[in-house]
Amino acid sequence: MKKTMRLTTSVTAICIAGFLLSSPLLAQESQTDASKKAEAEMVDAFGTVPVMMKVLPDHLRAGAWEWFKATQSPDAAIPAKYSELISLGVASQIPCDYCVYAHTTMAKMLGATDAEIQGAVASAANTRLWSTVLNGANVPLDEFKKEWDGILAHIKKQSEAKETTEK
Repeated sequence: MKKTMRLTTSVTAICIAGFLLSSPLLAQESQTDASKKAEAEMVDAFGTVPVMMKVLPDHLRAGAWEWFKATQSPDAAIPAKYSELISLGVASQIPCDYCVYAHTTMAKMLGATDAEIQGAVASAANTRLWSTVLNGANVPLDEFKKEWDGILAHIKKQSEAKETTEK
């Protein structure tokens, strides 16, 4: 009985160990397949695997590609041209020469005018300016929010009065 119990325990341990040792290998193989599939999709979409994807570790590539596709989806709430203009504004403030180039050229390809591109960069600069002023002056956030909510209420009231006058 003891011999049967030891044999059963040994076989069970070997099976568990085999499973535990093979799981990472299977996951790694699956990850490699996912990477290859992602790279094939990139080549189909771009004619190449972009360098920003090539420099990622293999195990991150497929996930990064899925994220990239999701952010560029035609079903996104923000149309692609405006998304590129937003990204250009952010890239200008980081600053990132790679991103500025990519988002400027993509925005132009999507129909953005030079005036829209200049506006996006100016808007980002405006945000950066006032962020610097407010943070540098240590303005308490709760006080700012209270004042800003009052400003919004005033603007809304003016807008409603203007609409009433125009009718």
